[in-house]
Parts: sequence; structure tokens; C-alpha cells
Amino acid sequence: MDTPILGQQPRGNGGGAAAASDLIKETDTRRFVADVIEASRRQPVIVDFWAPWCGPCKQLTPLLEKLVRQANGKVKLVKVNIDENQQLAAQMRIQSIPAVFAFVDGQPVDGFMGALPESQLKQFIDRLGGQGIVAEELDEVVAEGRSALAAKDYAKAAQIFAQVLQVDREHPGALAGLAKAQIESGDLARAKATLALIPPARANDPEIVSAKAALELAETPVDQGGINDHMRAIEAEPDNHQARFDLAMALNAAGRRAEALDHLAQIVKRQRDWNDEAARKQLVKFFEAWGPKDELTIQGRRKLSSILFA
Repeated sequence: MDTPILGQQPRGNGGGAAAASDLIKETDTRRFVADVIEASRRQPVIVDFWAPWCGPCKQLTPLLEKLVRQANGKVKLVKVNIDENQQLAAQMRIQSIPAVFAFVDGQPVDGFMGALPESQLKQFIDRLGGQGIVAEELDEVVAEGRSALAAKDYAKAAQIFAQVLQVDREHPGALAGLAKAQIESGDLARAKATLALIPPARANDPEIVSAKAALELAETPVDQGGINDHMRAIEAEPDNHQARFDLAMALNAAGRRAEALDHLAQIVKRQRDWNDEAARKQLVKFFEAWGPKDELTIQGRRKLSSILFA
């Protein structure tokens, strides 16, 4: 399947990352159904009820416009002057302004009264934007990037993730995926620069945590040439936990993750508190680096739990 070119018009709306002129508009009672109700079936719509004499409106509306533009087509903003549309304001039961409503699939789903700080407005728009067609399209493309990453086609994966970031520069899946493609390609400096772009609000996203853990592992070089020596040391002394730990690190660096997992689990089983629980802690780091949905992460967590709670 060919990779879709992001930044073009999304299906059903004539614009995926919609043209800037289409993102913000004025409406009235006559056009409200078309501009808000019908439009929200394709893309989340924020409705800003305001009036020229409203002081807080003069603070809120410019911030809404700024953040909607930054959302790159995930949401639209429709403004309603209540002085010119008193019947509509009455139908919506507007009692004070500014009043903001969010519509999805023809229904109001969220809203607030009064002016909010920019950080809260951004959270409001991010939450709403995740419910629209554009967000769904981005997630589909990110999934394709993950497939390329799993197939070790790092150049293709990086290209796909970069396309997503052109539309949504804060997409956690795309940022994490691009960083992992750069890590696997050996470009650790660029991976570090990519992860530095992550906003604080996204820092605890599981995919971001995974990418950071992968970078941390990659920045700690491991000599893979000692695998056979470590194996012989373990054969001679099965309770040589340091040799087993070093073997696990070397196996993981060599891409033999399942074997690495087994050896660390063996240490936990034989002596959990060895070296301040170093084996268990390293397993947790591996799970973070591999990602929460990775098959080995799921198997490994299950195995670790069975050992710890046996």
C-alpha cells in the first residue's frame, strides 16, 4: 500500500489538514446547521459565542484562533456574534459570554464558560481533536510507520513519521516512531533532538517513554563479542549472576531479546535482591524500550509477575 501524502484534503471534507481559511469562520442563525451541525459530522467544530462589548471575549477568541491554526485541521472554529444572532443564542441557552461549545457528529460534547488560560485551552482542543477524521487518518499512517519500523525499513519509517509531524508536530506516536527509526539507524544525536521536541504534556505517553528508554539503552554501548565467554562462565557457575546479567545485555544488543529476557528472569528467580534488584530493574527498562504492546514485553511482564508472586 502506498503511503498517503499528508497535508492534502481529508476524505469527506475536501481537506485533511484543512486550508487555513476554512478553519475559522463567522456564522449566523441561518447557516448554523451547515457550518456547525453538519460540519461536525466530518470534523470537530468549536463554537465561540461572543459580542463586541465583551472584554473576556477579546482575550479568549485570539487564543482560540491561534490554537485552532496550530491544530492543523483537527478542529474548526466557528464564531457567533450573539448581538446579531439573539434567537440562536436563546436556543443555545447562552446566559453569559464568552461561551464555547464543542460539537462532534452533530451533537454538543463539551464546552466551558468564561476565558481560560492558554494551557487549558490547548488541552481542550487536543482532547477534541483526537475525535475527528484527521486524527483517525494520522493514526492510520502512524500504524503504517510502525510496520515499516518492525520490518527494519528505517528510512521508510522515518519518512512516514516525518510526514505525520508535518501535520501534527506533537503527535506522540510519530515523534516516538521517528526517534526509534533514528536510533535503529545509529543516528543517536538526531534521535535525541527529536525527543527534545516533545512537549511536557506528552512526556508520560507510553510511546514517548519507550523511545526515551530505547535511546538510553543505545547510548550505553555493549560489547557483543563476549557472548560466548559469558555463556561459558555461566556453564561453569550457574549462580554467576554478573556473567548472566552481562550476557543478557549483550544478547539484547545483538537483537536476541527473548534470550536476554530469559537470563534476566533467571537471576530474579535465583536471587531477586542481587545487586539491588538489578535484573528486575533492567527487565523493566527493556519493557519500556520495547514498548507496552510488544509481544515480548507482554510475555516478559507475565513471566516476571509469575516469579515475583509465586
